[in-house]
Amino acid sequence: MDGHETNLSLDFGVSERTGVTSIRVGRRDLSTTPVFDAYWRFAAERQKIFFRRLRGDNGRLTTDPVLATFKFTNAYRASDRVSQYLIRRVIYRDDLPSDASNVFFRTLLFKLFNKIETWEFLEEAIGTLVWEEFDFEKLDVALTTRMAGGARIYSAAYIMPSAPFGYRLKHQNHLRLLESLMRDAFPERLAECTSMQQAYALLLGAPSIGPFLAYQFVTDLNYTPMLAFGEDEFVVAGPGALDGISKCFVDTTGVTPESIIRYMYENQARHFQESGIAFETLWGRPLQLIDCQNIFCEISKYARVAFPEVSGTAGRTRIKQKFAPAMRLPSPWYPPKWGINDAINEAA
Repeated sequence: MDGHETNLSLDFGVSERTGVTSIRVGRRDLSTTPVFDAYWRFAAERQKIFFRRLRGDNGRLTTDPVLATFKFTNAYRASDRVSQYLIRRVIYRDDLPSDASNVFFRTLLFKLFNKIETWEFLEEAIGTLVWEEFDFEKLDVALTTRMAGGARIYSAAYIMPSAPFGYRLKHQNHLRLLESLMRDAFPERLAECTSMQQAYALLLGAPSIGPFLAYQFVTDLNYTPMLAFGEDEFVVAGPGALDGISKCFVDTTGVTPESIIRYMYENQARHFQESGIAFETLWGRPLQLIDCQNIFCEISKYARVAFPEVSGTAGRTRIKQKFAPAMRLPSPWYPPKWGINDAINEAA
């Protein structure tokens, strides 16, 4: 870690504690570290940055030197650029079929690559992306040509393992995976699930879809009209969240990561209040389990600079992506079933 990054942590005064040195999860008292305090400050400040960008505020977006220097996701997953694109431009499309099969097909086709540029390229090269016109060869040629031109077709947000369909190129295997899910009636089977955990288990049983991807995919599919689970039903801790949890607590032996995430969800209002932090919700919607899970991922990154003395389990010490201020954010739009879009329009 270079000297500049070390100075960032010293400038922010990260050693201050709120007085919360332990929390009770289940039958265990868990001793907290200063990173636990920073979890709440991070969530609130990152949300403030989101609203400042929406307003088009001029000047500095934050006085937090770490947030001002490095790139982090929003406090709410659905507010991130890629999630917003998925919701507005892939799922809820007036010009495309809205039946469960096509919504599932579009959502998974987008999420397998998780890259806006890849989706837009495919729409331009192939035309309307609907299940009824699925053509493996056309999609393969288009993606192979794009790769040959030097473009990346996958997002670097998380690792996408190849699927076991015997092809040389990863995208070929993923196209066959999607085709296999469609032919195995996954849209209809998901629509019959009575809980998010049941839907997660169904996705987990698909080739090459592990626990992390299954949870991410069921969360994305839950944005669609085909599923209507509460985001407070179920959570799975990903690798980044596990590292963040290890930095927030001295020892979590005997306590599941998921129960810790649920504790954060259920006690967020109290911790914000006791810490003297004004947290602005998403137009009345508090942080959900998926958001609390994601914030653990982000605090894991944040702590590499702000708390270099806290190593965690992953042992990573640097943040790769720098923050590049962009233009004013467009007005966000969320799944209509959340009931917050009218409030956004009124506030605009």
